[in-house]
Amino acid sequence: MKNLKIAIQKSGRLNEKSVQLLKNCGLDFENYKSSLITTVNNFNLEILFLRDDDIPGYVAQGIADLGIVGENVIDESQAQVTYLQRLGFGRCTLKIAIPKDSDVQDLADLNGKAIATSYPVILQQFLNEYKIQADIREISGSVEIAPGLGLSDAICDIVSTGGTLKSNGLKPFADVRSSEAILIGREGLLENPILCELLQRVQSVLRAKETKYVVLNVEKINLPQITELLHGVKSPTVVPLAEEGWVAVHTVITEDDFWDKINTLKAAGAQGIVVMPIEKIIL
Repeated sequence: MKNLKIAIQKSGRLNEKSVQLLKNCGLDFENYKSSLITTVNNFNLEILFLRDDDIPGYVAQGIADLGIVGENVIDESQAQVTYLQRLGFGRCTLKIAIPKDSDVQDLADLNGKAIATSYPVILQQFLNEYKIQADIREISGSVEIAPGLGLSDAICDIVSTGGTLKSNGLKPFADVRSSEAILIGREGLLENPILCELLQRVQSVLRAKETKYVVLNVEKINLPQITELLHGVKSPTVVPLAEEGWVAVHTVITEDDFWDKINTLKAAGAQGIVVMPIEKIIL
């Protein structure tokens, strides 16, 4: 069977987590950062290491079958690709930022202003939505220095922590759009069996990341109340303990409501609660 090709970022904020995701899916490969391509030893897949800006175009043209790239990069490229799976990492926000002493108070004040950005397409769509006429000045890299050099009145750039803005005398002003890493594919790929297998692996890893495996002890008299609070993947597993009248309950709890659920279980009589990470959940 012909190998599929997946493109991931060669270097940058998504590289490490993209590589880790693929390895967590059981794929055996070397991360050759000095090479453009590497072959997965135990799966019909080849990995291309590319600039993130090139990934959507490579996938749209069929040079790569799949790609892992930020949603902002996909939108800016306007490439025709299929969203296969949101990956939950690489989250950031494209923001408009202004100098701390700027006279801009609301969006309407951006009319007539110059805005420097590496994302002119996304920024123009945002400005159109709010009927703002501004001068978009496309800059490649180091956008945050533009106001200090007198090149613009504001910037539009990716913000993760805001530290770079602060160090350049800027402050966030407006959110343009949020972004995260996306697994994309070329059109017409959905029925490919290799893709189906890879998607199953990816989704099993993502499910596991969102949950905890929990084992707790409870008296049988309190078991109905405990099982009412738990669902597990399908339902909790209940195992008798050596001590008469007691059972162990095995289940999974989502990360989002983990602490609230734990406290509720304790109040219902749960004891000896053990929490463990989960590697994969396959439905």
